[in-house]
Amino acid sequence: MKISGTHLLALGQEGAYRLLQDPEVLAKCMPGCEALVRIRENEYQMKMKMALASFSGLFDGTVKIADAEPSSSFRLLVEGKGKIGFMKGEGRLRLSPDGTGTQVAYDGDVQVGGTLAAVGQRLIDTTARMMIKRFFDKLDENVRTTST
Repeated sequence: MKISGTHLLALGQEGAYRLLQDPEVLAKCMPGCEALVRIRENEYQMKMKMALASFSGLFDGTVKIADAEPSSSFRLLVEGKGKIGFMKGEGRLRLSPDGTGTQVAYDGDVQVGGTLAAVGQRLIDTTARMMIKRFFDKLDENVRTTST
């Protein structure tokens, strides 16, 4: 499944880049994330609760940051597996100035398997878009509360 979109953060480009790589902030903003712990530079152990239709379960996995170009772009590599299946994704985030804020453009590819894949592509696509929206809503909230 392909995902792409943009989001405007009310934060300068360097601050937005730092925020998007802060594991504490990411753990608070990622829907269902229960833990994000650094295991080595640019790699984190992740525990996430995933719910899709009538299926839910805990996933263990990793999040890696690759091809970092400070303040302008990086790739995220995410892998996770649990009793209800697996997920594997890769995406690039590109940051560019937009007025006093930063435009974050993202595009990537996500694969799911096991019981998760049985619920159907349309539901998976809708859930992925909802999770991305919730992530950016929480990120915006974090920016507002730390800026005031």
